Amino acid sequence: MKRTLSVLLVSLASASAWGADLMSVYRDALEYDARFAAAKAQREAGLEKTVQGRAGVLPGIGMSASTTWNDNTYTGVDRSFNSNSYGAELRQPLFNRAAWTQYEQGKLQTTLSDTQFELARQDLILRVSEAYFAVLNAQDAAEALRALRTAATQQLELAKKSFEVGTVTVTDVHEAQSRFDLASARLIAAENALEVARQSLAQIVGKEPEGVAGLRAGAELGRPQPDDMRQWVSAAEQDSYSVQIQQIATRIADREVTRNASGHLPTLDVVARYNQSDSGGSSFGSGRSENTIRTIGLELNVPIYQGGGVSSRTREAAALLTKSEADLDDARRSAALAARQAYLGVTSGLAQVKALEAAEVSSRSALEANRLGYEVGVRINIDVLNAQSQLADTQQQLAKARYDTLIAQLRLSAAAGTLGEEEVARLNTLLTSAP
Repeated sequence: MKRTLSVLLVSLASASAWGADLMSVYRDALEYDARFAAAKAQREAGLEKTVQGRAGVLPGIGMSASTTWNDNTYTGVDRSFNSNSYGAELRQPLFNRAAWTQYEQGKLQTTLSDTQFELARQDLILRVSEAYFAVLNAQDAAEALRALRTAATQQLELAKKSFEVGTVTVTDVHEAQSRFDLASARLIAAENALEVARQSLAQIVGKEPEGVAGLRAGAELGRPQPDDMRQWVSAAEQDSYSVQIQQIATRIADREVTRNASGHLPTLDVVARYNQSDSGGSSFGSGRSENTIRTIGLELNVPIYQGGGVSSRTREAAALLTKSEADLDDARRSAALAARQAYLGVTSGLAQVKALEAAEVSSRSALEANRLGYEVGVRINIDVLNAQSQLADTQQQLAKARYDTLIAQLRLSAAAGTLGEEEVARLNTLLTSAP
């Protein structure tokens, strides 16, 4: 009896000392996760937006060349000769508001790509942590149910022996058999859930770890710092990556209005040209002709009327700016709600962990009391079986509450835009040392 109780009580604390911890799993995910790899490629593409925008305000140089065979007749005289020409042009914008606005948009789009990449990094941390703790939770559930089945097996054997000597009825045997069968069925489902959780983690890190380090016995889960929901909400409304992304998108939309409205404005360029041409003959004689032209000057282009397209595109951009501003308001509200939910998830999770720890002690005491009562004849078999199930259920709920609280802490940091590798390192200190 004592040995069975000991196995049941320490099953969760000794989940296993597996080979991988949260930090190593996260670093593997940085190299393998397909979604994060896509985010890195997207960021690299975004870096080119600044270069592309800058190109519109820098000098442009072009060259051209041609050769033509001429077979002409002038007043009855045939003339056949070859004409060649080549030239170069340099154009430097002096005033082109659309080009300068597009350059500003390019820089903003690069900043947007950087911010989206940081959001993807946060998302990776959350996905890795959720998958990691899902494995631990599934493993804890399986271990608790294995211990419960072991206890049910021993209780069934005891009931059969007691029935043989006539101290209990056949009903006690059937009840013990029923609980054993139920524990076996639950264990099969728990082992299946554990395998699914392991495969979900392997999808992110590219391999199935032989094991993961469990939560240390006695690991303390601290309250949020600062311990004030309003401060977290305020930080989320300003610094959440989703809010930052929408702020940048709004600034880009504002520049888009300016860029389209610039279609009404003139442009001024410095243009320098060089052209060299020669031909083997002309209509005035058979002598060779060579020409060299060098020019430099200002070129002004003034749009007069373009069918209303410029005005239409400007109105379209203004409407999209209004939409972007509304999206920014929604992003702020969503970030504030996420911060509130995460904060309450942490605080209520801590309270739940404390309550379940007390319930675990009570369930342990109840199981011991029912076993002693069964031995002296004041309790029946079903009382012991119920106490065993209650303790196992309480331990599973306690483990899940701890993992949910840790995830809520990460989500709170993510809502405020502060979730990074240091948070992973902090959680890693709560785990057992990997062998």
